[in-house]
Amino acid sequence: MPRTNPSSATASPAASSTRDLPALDGLCAIHQPNFLPRLTTLAKLFAADYWIVLDDVQFTRRDHQHRARLAALDDPALHQWLTIPTHLPNGRPTLIRDALIDDANLARRRTAGMLRQHYAASPHWPALAQALDPLLDTFTTGRTTKVAEMSTRVLLDLLGWQGQILTSSSLPARPGRSVRLADLAAATGARAYLCGTGGMTYLDPAPFAAQNIAVALFRPPTTGIWSSGWRISALWALATLGPQDIAAGFQALTVHDTRLRAAA
Repeated sequence: MPRTNPSSATASPAASSTRDLPALDGLCAIHQPNFLPRLTTLAKLFAADYWIVLDDVQFTRRDHQHRARLAALDDPALHQWLTIPTHLPNGRPTLIRDALIDDANLARRRTAGMLRQHYAASPHWPALAQALDPLLDTFTTGRTTKVAEMSTRVLLDLLGWQGQILTSSSLPARPGRSVRLADLAAATGARAYLCGTGGMTYLDPAPFAAQNIAVALFRPPTTGIWSSGWRISALWALATLGPQDIAAGFQALTVHDTRLRAAA
């Protein structure tokens, strides 16, 4: 399926509509916005033709919506949390899209400083720094979800992803965990929903089957750079191997993994 170019960095993903989407084709991934996502998360989104940003579920402080582990360039076992200080205006029930940054200017400066501290020694830092500029600019929105989403957008762009990004709050869907995911996937016209191993533990395939949508398991490698890919930000792999090598690895995983494409 020919993929459409993602929205520009300044465009709102809510501007996309189902009328813009091709019918009955491709892979769809649905994932909460993660700040500087882990390698496994980034690879799953890269493998998809559509990423639906799940922005209208409850914010979880112990998740990756506002924080990422930055690994030391010379030792991925050494890592440090980079956290966006976040205020929940509605308390614990606050939705991801409504979470606000505490002191956005300070958060921007701290983020820029920690990224330089960890990865400026990499020969790939100039390319990474240029790609991350739009992320730093997004702190002016004052919204944690915008920063988290942009952090993933810029990394996908850096790797040459040609998919499309939408938000769950802009698409029609019925309540119920698996029913809602199936409805969101159907709204894109995708024929397969790309699910990680964690999601498979609770997913009910029946609502997907009812809409003729296959459930495709995404299971990344577990050796080499992938051994810590579920734990630390993908920035470490990008700074260590460079965007071209990571993109080639992602492409190989996407093209040759028949578990993904056979269902689409």
